[in-house]
Amino acid sequence: MSDKVAKHKQPWKPEELQKLRTLADKGKGLKEIAKALNRTEESTKDAAKQHGMTIGKLR
Repeated sequence: MSDKVAKHKQPWKPEELQKLRTLADKGKGLKEIAKALNRTEESTKDAAKQHGMTIGKLR
């Protein structure tokens, strides 16, 4: 079994939002940010949109 626990429907903590903002500001892609936060891409995208952040596109 995996040691990682999925955070299904868990609220975002302020530390996670700060890390999301930091990674988004560095131009990281959605997949990379989601993996770093142990969140789904959909959840990460929704949180970024809800908090007025833009996630860069990978080229």
